[in-house]
Amino acid sequence: MAIERTLSIIKPDAIKRNLTGAIITLIENSDLHIVAQKRIRLTKEQAKTFYAFHKDRPFFDELVDFMLSSPVVVQVLEGESAISVYRNLMGDTDPTRAADGTIRKVFAKSIEENSVHGSDSAIAARVEIAQFFSDNEIVG
Repeated sequence: MAIERTLSIIKPDAIKRNLTGAIITLIENSDLHIVAQKRIRLTKEQAKTFYAFHKDRPFFDELVDFMLSSPVVVQVLEGESAISVYRNLMGDTDPTRAADGTIRKVFAKSIEENSVHGSDSAIAARVEIAQFFSDNEIVG
């Protein structure tokens, strides 16, 4: 297995409910290491760029507005097979279908307010991490 990095975003719905620490605890109790982390307020341009692959979908503007509604916590997670490990820890996008003990099963309110984002591939992880972190901000 290879050591990988993946991007994690703790989304506005979780931030507003003061769940940052609880989510970080689940991450830290997994086989992942947080090698970069910061709390930021996305700009409209950052949110549109990040979710550009959804730009033709009817929910795009609503998604961008949601991501602007509160600060977020962006993180770089590192570990063996970090992408799949984190995706398993997050659980299904639909919290009603997510496995017990996953972040979304425990904390998400709905498909739209699903508390966290994680990169879905190595290519996406590289692009997403670069959107929020410079190389010197990632320490592990």
